[in-house]
This record gives sequence, C-alpha cells and structure tokens, in this order.
Amino acid sequence: MDHSSKFIWALENNDIETIRQIPKSDLHNHFVLGGSRAYIKSRTGFDIWPITKPLFTMDQMHNWSDKNMGARFDTEQMRRLLIEAAFVQAKQDGVTVLEIGEDVWALATYFHNDIDELIDAFKSVNDRIAPHIELRLQIGLSRHCSIEYLQSCLEPFWGREEFYSIDLYGDESAQPIENFIPIYRKARENGLRLKAHIGEWGTAEDVIQGIKLLSLDEVQHGIAAAESDAAVEYLVKHKIRLNITPTSNVLLSRTASIKTHPIAKLYGAGVDVTVNSDDILIFDSDVSKEYLLLYNNGVLGAEELNRIRLNGLRHL
Repeated sequence: MDHSSKFIWALENNDIETIRQIPKSDLHNHFVLGGSRAYIKSRTGFDIWPITKPLFTMDQMHNWSDKNMGARFDTEQMRRLLIEAAFVQAKQDGVTVLEIGEDVWALATYFHNDIDELIDAFKSVNDRIAPHIELRLQIGLSRHCSIEYLQSCLEPFWGREEFYSIDLYGDESAQPIENFIPIYRKARENGLRLKAHIGEWGTAEDVIQGIKLLSLDEVQHGIAAAESDAAVEYLVKHKIRLNITPTSNVLLSRTASIKTHPIAKLYGAGVDVTVNSDDILIFDSDVSKEYLLLYNNGVLGAEELNRIRLNGLRHL
C-alpha cells in the first residue's frame, strides 16, 4: 500500500499510529513550544501542562508561557534542549519537512553572537536525531521590537544560504506592518521565502494588505481571509499559501470549533493550505492529530486531507 492509500485508510479507521508513519510537513511550528512534552520531562523532570479550555487574548497565552516555561528554559543549555525536543517530536510524528527557526535577538542571548554556532545548533541536532527530516531554517522577527533593532540583529543573517525563510510574529497590532517593508525587501534580495503571521487576530483586509506591502509568499494562519470572498479570490489568484493550525485557532478563540473551521471554505475555494501544529506544548496537538481531528469532525474528507498533506511536502 502506498503512502496516500495508507494515509486515507488510517484516517477512515481512526488509526493515529499509522497516520504518524506517513510523511508529512510541519511548516508552522514555533520550536520553543513545539517539542516533545515527554522528552522534555525525561531530560528535566518538568511537567508542562497544555491548556484545556479556550483562551481569549494573547496576554493569556503569554501568562501560560510564563507559568509553564518561564526562566527555567532561559539558558543556552535549555535552548538547545528545546531544539532537540522539536526534532524528537517531529520524528515521532512522521514529519519529514520541518520549518523552524530562531528569533534574531536570540543570536546574542544564546549563541554568543556567532551565526555559525546558531546554524550548527539546529543542523547538528537534525543530523543526530532525525537526518531524514528536511530542515527549512527560518529567521524569526518579533513585531514588538523596533525596526532599527531588528535591522541590527539581522546583519549576521543576511547572505547565509542556510536560511530558507523569514517570518514575522507577535501581536498583530504591535506596530503598523508597513514598518517592516525595508526588512522584507532585503529578505527578498537575499533569496528568502517571505512569510508573516497575519489574519489570526486581524481581519481579511489585514491579510491582503500585509501580502501586498511585504510581497509575501505565505501567511501563517490567515484564516480571517475566509470572511471575505474578495480576499479568498486574491489568495487563489496570487497563489498565496496559508499555513493553518486548526486546534490553535480553536483554543485561542479565533474560530468557534473545529467543525466550523474556515479551512474547509478556503480549501474548497482553491486556496493553497497546509495543516500544521503551531505550539504543541500549549495546544497538545501535533500534525497527525490535526489531520485526524479535521477528518473526524467532518471538516474535510480523507482524500482532500491527503492532497493537503502532499501539497505541504512539495517544493515551491
């Protein structure tokens, strides 16, 4: 039985362990919160409890992080442990394409301002724990940092072919998205794939404005676009990928339930979508669980979900 047939069979038979054996991508994973809970406990003794009911603000999520992660992981040694945990989790879940990266400010905080050390921290763990996984290394930017600070932090990253993409995250209202135009223009010049978190907390208009201003290739979340037929048509016409995290959207109250998740409308309209994990330690749902959850709730059919799986694996 080939991978597609096996994946479809596993969904239809509610077989999560078989789903985990099938190659899949995780293109929206914040590694600090995206690793194996069991691995972290085995190495540290720390229990990290996921949330069990929806939150309503980003502040509530940050409060969870402060309580469950906090200063315990704020060292170079622990940062490297979290990288390991991300690869352990991905390997266990059958992820063969993993896009994760580091915040630019972390270069000084955890890697002695040595870009080679930062790159090696990811690549060496990749080679040691899961050499079959294709690592797409990402540059991370926080909306809460000033543009001047980010530009300074980015200097060692420019020209490094090891990085695949750049991503902007944090509170969507922290500062106007047009402030980031110079950074994204330079990122394009450096051959990076351009991504940003938009339309998780914002509007359909915010999604389209962000794509236009930053010349984005992909949007992390972007589910607010489903509220506007014009926005959906724009995504289809311009072949913009949305890397969606269904459980995260429900548990952050961005959609009422899995059953009503807008991924069905977006996929049905022809939008390029992928299914991803986001923050496994918070939301307790890896990629395999996401696929099964969507199927069991009647959001998308098994063959549709398989096409989404294959889409996430293809090179763009």
